[in-house]
Amino acid sequence: MTRAVLDDHLLRDLLTRRIGLGLEAVLRAHEPATTNLYFLRLCKSVVRAAGGALTGSLPPPVRRALGQRLITLPNEIEVVPMSDLAFRMAELAATHRLSNLGAEAVAAAEHIEGPLCVWAGDDGPHIRAAMATVGEYRTIPRDL
Repeated sequence: MTRAVLDDHLLRDLLTRRIGLGLEAVLRAHEPATTNLYFLRLCKSVVRAAGGALTGSLPPPVRRALGQRLITLPNEIEVVPMSDLAFRMAELAATHRLSNLGAEAVAAAEHIEGPLCVWAGDDGPHIRAAMATVGEYRTIPRDL
């Protein structure tokens, strides 16, 4: 089974077991993976817990449980090593005007030869354009 790169919103949904139909369809066909920067952004959101779209609406017990799952990330979720991606990230950033986060996401999807899956509310035109040259890009609605 191939892997799919999940952004921080989809990783949150997977780890809190709030899996909508779109994410469920991805996970039927792919093992989950993510990037270092998506993982970091989710960890920072859990620690801050000051609101926002990522973890601000989670009840405190759910947010604490998510923090524990992040500390002991399940083995089936691959975090694609930055050392495998860094040079390609630099190339993608230069070619497509991507942030480090965007370049890592595109490079990771290309590296694992799987789709890049992002929450529909975080759909970015530069990442979408870069993915059009290297692989499959999917936006996933939050349909709980």
